[in-house]
Amino acid sequence: MVCPANRVFGKRDSPERVGVNKTDIADHVASRTGVGRSVTGNAVGSVFEAIAMALARYQDLQIAGSGSFCTGSRPARTGRNPRTGESLIIAASTVPAFKAC
Repeated sequence: MVCPANRVFGKRDSPERVGVNKTDIADHVASRTGVGRSVTGNAVGSVFEAIAMALARYQDLQIAGSGSFCTGSRPARTGRNPRTGESLIIAASTVPAFKAC
């Protein structure tokens, strides 16, 4: 099965590489706009940095027509060490999430 993102970015599915990264996105934007790859790379990096900063401040971020980034919380829970079988407590944590619209 071909990953939908790979169709957009002109890549084929392979066991070694599935999906896209920031460089792929910057290359795609550069080819569509005619702007240099370094400029689009900086712009894409700035977008991801803004998303990360908003989430670090526990703010939701909505992108019209795409979805929203938000933070969720995971409660503390009991886990098990796979090597020793020993029970341990996994601390509560805050995690980023994306919800597509």
